Amino acid sequence: MNILGIIASSKFGDAGDFESIATVSVGSGGSTSIDFTSISSTYTHLQLRYIARVTDTPNAFDINFIRFNSDTGSNYAYHYLTGTGSAANAGAGVSQTSTWGGIWPYNGTTASAFGAGVIDILDYANTNKYKTIRVLSGSDVNGAGEMFYNSGLWMSSSAITSINIKPVGTKTYSQYSHFALYGIRSA
Repeated sequence: MNILGIIASSKFGDAGDFESIATVSVGSGGSTSIDFTSISSTYTHLQLRYIARVTDTPNAFDINFIRFNSDTGSNYAYHYLTGTGSAANAGAGVSQTSTWGGIWPYNGTTASAFGAGVIDILDYANTNKYKTIRVLSGSDVNGAGEMFYNSGLWMSSSAITSINIKPVGTKTYSQYSHFALYGIRSA
């Protein structure tokens, strides 16, 4: 590679590179939702990475709901597979008002335990197809961990320009929960 190739590569990145778009760190007051807005259509795919915990106590783990472009209609579907090491469960939902985006522990579990997840949002700017996501997440709560794998569908051909993530019901994300959105460069 000549010197111009090195400069262009380091300045603008290569196909498949991840570029940080935005990050959100939850402060001391907690947060009822996380929003990424004005997302550029210049990437091939998006990836959302998180570590999170919620402030409520009824369940060991909670689900994270995702909506795109403020769409609250019944335009979402999901499939999931979950496992604890001793048991597995699977299911699906259609005609939903959001799709699922992983799990994390609540505050009543092991102190300071956070869940982690990676959400791939595929072909998010393609206006010729519905949008799909794949999610891998999990958490350990003092030896009683759970892994969660799911896929989701937003039945819209619109390019995704905003993402809203929220916990179940009226729960809030705990302080130090962190969300980072990346764009994956095209060829």
